[in-house]
Amino acid sequence: MMYFLRGKVAFTLKIIVISLISAILLMLTQSAFAQREYVIAAFLGLTVLVLALTYLTKISIPLKFFIPGILLLTAFVIGPILYTVTMSGFNYKTGNIISKEEAILQIKARGIEADPSGISFDIKLGRFDGTEAILVSDIANLKYFISTTSSRVAIDPREVTLNEYGVAISAPNFKALTDSELANADKSYSKRHFIYEGEYFIALEGFEAGVVSRQVLEYVPSTDQFKNLVNGKLYSDNGRGNYSLPSDATAILEPGWRAPIWFENYSKIFTDPRVREPLVRVFIWTIVFATATVLTTFALGLLLALALNKPIRGRRIYRSILVLPYAMPSVMSILIWGGMFNTEFGAINALFGTDIAWFSDPNFARLAVILVNLWLGFPYFYLISSGSLQAIPSELLEAAAIDGANSRQIFRKITLPLLLQILSPLLIASFAFNFNNFNLIFLLTGGGPRNELDGEIAGATDILISYTYKIAFGSSTQDLGLASAISLIIFILVASISLYGLRKSKVLESFS
Repeated sequence: MMYFLRGKVAFTLKIIVISLISAILLMLTQSAFAQREYVIAAFLGLTVLVLALTYLTKISIPLKFFIPGILLLTAFVIGPILYTVTMSGFNYKTGNIISKEEAILQIKARGIEADPSGISFDIKLGRFDGTEAILVSDIANLKYFISTTSSRVAIDPREVTLNEYGVAISAPNFKALTDSELANADKSYSKRHFIYEGEYFIALEGFEAGVVSRQVLEYVPSTDQFKNLVNGKLYSDNGRGNYSLPSDATAILEPGWRAPIWFENYSKIFTDPRVREPLVRVFIWTIVFATATVLTTFALGLLLALALNKPIRGRRIYRSILVLPYAMPSVMSILIWGGMFNTEFGAINALFGTDIAWFSDPNFARLAVILVNLWLGFPYFYLISSGSLQAIPSELLEAAAIDGANSRQIFRKITLPLLLQILSPLLIASFAFNFNNFNLIFLLTGGGPRNELDGEIAGATDILISYTYKIAFGSSTQDLGLASAISLIIFILVASISLYGLRKSKVLESFS
């Protein structure tokens, strides 16, 4: 069998597999290119080339094993990081999401105003002499006409067919759209301006009504400006993703577009009090939360490991019970605990005979978060502490006991230092994980309590990652650029703290 998979047969199979993968990637490349996702298209095209060179030539044998991991790392780790770094330098928020070309089209489409008298008509969509047209019914004056984008033709009332409401549904040379044609008519007809009188035209509101309107904004490509046709004012590109009046920077046209503002999002973090003050509070609580979680879960896990390290009856049963919180899905546990902390019906208040509003008071909400995370985290530290205790040579403990050390001295001088040396990387990893423990905060408290009436985004239990999520997606103004900047700062903070902890623990020296 192994001989069969060698030589020409193996090479043929290799060509078939690479060809299939390349065909799929090239199809995705074409799709990305058609949607103007040129970076993705370039990466997919380069992937096809790299796969062909790696597996169909003998350019590098080790690369055949490493290239899948390298490509996946680039696509799903390095790529998102680079994208986040790039977007942190853009004005990228609600109102500034699309490209400039799309923004110009939408401003032109929105740059109309209805006639002050509010004239509107009943209409019927169709074609007049083969061109897109509407059959208009002026029921109040018993007048009917056909309007296209270039002309208006009056129709004798005797030549039209009316429905029970007096609306014209057919006329000479006018062919109404069928139901199947109406389903696809929105994109084409809704963008048309059908002639009415002078500067006024009929803009559609659905398929059965038209409002007399006029264009008030006109795009001037030669100067890249929008001109107000009523008062003559010019709106220019302000360099921040909007067209605005030079005399009034606050007078902008919506929507805007993504525009580079370089380091403004980062400077806003430190100079804008609306961003800086809640961010400082959230950062302090994040440090307190992550530190308290690591200390409490490690202390409880180690205490239980020490207790069950001794030969006691039913030790296996106790160990199985202690692992249950870790085996249960964390999402389910968090939701159950959320119900237990309910003020009116929760088991916690019922058990202690209290009436504490756990999620309405900042201090109680923070205490609840730490208690729930203690329940979720101590089994992990119990397991690793139990394993680490088994790794400590018993000869050291026996020698210390012979030298006259009591159990407390043995634990403080021998057991704990050795455990910390073994578990330091895991403690640092736990701190980094809880620094970004989004699930717990989002599911248990939602980051609250917070004063929503004052427009506060950050709540008392929000940590940096949940606060960033709210800036990006959790408010009426979704500021993705600022959220990207904060995400990058979180990444640098966690990486710095982790590297510092590893260096102080001297774990990396054992690998050098």
